Amino acid sequence: MLIDLTGAFLGLSLLLYCLLGGADFGAGILEIFMKPKDRKLQKETIDRAIGPVWEANHMWLVLAVVILFNGFPKAYTTLSTTYYIPLTLLLVGITLRGCAFTFGHYDAVKDGSQRYYSLIFRISAVMVPMTLGMIAGGTFLGKGGTGDFVSSYIHPWFNLLSLSVGFFTSAIFGFLAAVYLVGETREPKIQVLFAQRAKAFNIGAVITGSLVFASAQWEGLPLMSLFIHKPLSSISMAGATLILFPLWLALKSRQIFYLRVLAAAQVVFILTGWFSLQFPVLIASPAGAVTLYSAAAPEITLKYLLAALGVGSLLIFPSLFYLFKIFKYPARKDVS
Repeated sequence: MLIDLTGAFLGLSLLLYCLLGGADFGAGILEIFMKPKDRKLQKETIDRAIGPVWEANHMWLVLAVVILFNGFPKAYTTLSTTYYIPLTLLLVGITLRGCAFTFGHYDAVKDGSQRYYSLIFRISAVMVPMTLGMIAGGTFLGKGGTGDFVSSYIHPWFNLLSLSVGFFTSAIFGFLAAVYLVGETREPKIQVLFAQRAKAFNIGAVITGSLVFASAQWEGLPLMSLFIHKPLSSISMAGATLILFPLWLALKSRQIFYLRVLAAAQVVFILTGWFSLQFPVLIASPAGAVTLYSAAAPEITLKYLLAALGVGSLLIFPSLFYLFKIFKYPARKDVS
């Protein structure tokens, strides 16, 4: 029971990081596809939207690392050893993205350096979801070995399935960002642009999601069969698919509240299906899977960890709600 509850907190923290922090990185991906026309208004909308909350959203990733380190130390050790290259790239991307946004957004002098800040912001915004997805794909596939450096530290995360999951994660983050940004402005033409981007990234998510299944089959992993034989995963996949129709209707009519709820629900369905499929495995490996139960810390450690998480939740969630209430005011009309 203690192990399952701790695992649930771990899954929830990862889910919230994707829903909130993922949209911040998606905003950087959106910048790549901006056309010169209306670029300034789109950029201003993005900066205004993520400025007050982007640091707070990293809390969920920090929380996931803390839970993994204290609650499942064996999994933490295996992950930080086998996947130290993509994890390093992930941390570099997160740091660069934050620095580029801070210097670019709050710089008192707007000169030629803005181009470099913007470039770094975009590159790091792609770098983070790609590495996150590749790590996720690697922990599920369990490729690699105990031989040379390449087979031990490259093949586990640099393979066709992991790359496909990386592209899928990037598409999902870009989609979330576009959906959220529709409600961050009252300028109709900017809303239309973000709605179009949301549709494009939603289609991209469907295509890259199909690529994930195809690449898994290529790597010898019957992913579709695994989904079919896991009831919760099957239901989640069906839910994520069925939500497409009302989601696109909400995009067309730009019903902000329903649009955001449906977009978040679709991501929840996707991640729930993935978590269910992988449970109880945390990290697959040819040498033997590291599971939730084999990697768990002693009972007394889990008790203290859960107590801390419970008390922390009473502080974090009201504070986060208050933060959004203060800064996420109704979008004002943009001024050209």
